Amino acid sequence: MTGHVVLLRAINVGGKNRLPMAELRNALTAAGLQSVSTYVQSGNVLLSSDETELAIVSRIHAVVAERFALDIDVIVRSAVELAEIARRNPFLETDSTRDPATLHVAFLAERPTDAAVTALDPDRSPPDACIVDGREVYLSYPNGSGRSRLTLDYLERTLGCRGTARNWRTVQRLVSLLEER
Repeated sequence: MTGHVVLLRAINVGGKNRLPMAELRNALTAAGLQSVSTYVQSGNVLLSSDETELAIVSRIHAVVAERFALDIDVIVRSAVELAEIARRNPFLETDSTRDPATLHVAFLAERPTDAAVTALDPDRSPPDACIVDGREVYLSYPNGSGRSRLTLDYLERTLGCRGTARNWRTVQRLVSLLEER
């Protein structure tokens, strides 16, 4: 069995798309997924499966739609992929002392086209910055993400891909939890 992280988009945020994690764990276990656990209340699920990424996405999307009446995006990365994503953060490669609280990763459902990546405006929200690497967008918010114009909505519209973002501490914790399995 391979370890995976499942990232659910826009749940338990501001009272919208309420999805109790204990009920989600039970529903996913009942649907046949193995070693299901969750991390915090924002839609981070750890599990084991030998299914393909697409099969896991389809199964979880169906369970959430049927059991909780929510139509939400489901993003999956294997434990190996997530560890590699954490290892190759370009903002830490250039400055290993950077405050982790200023870093985020947007996980995309698919790889954007080169033309879409080129369409990103590098001057949209200085001093904020983003770097697209495959299906991930590494984000740096030196002054915090709250007022940035480099939002997930902007990234999704410009790149033509659905996604969900996590702060760097959450990414690191998810890597650790998958390594502990």
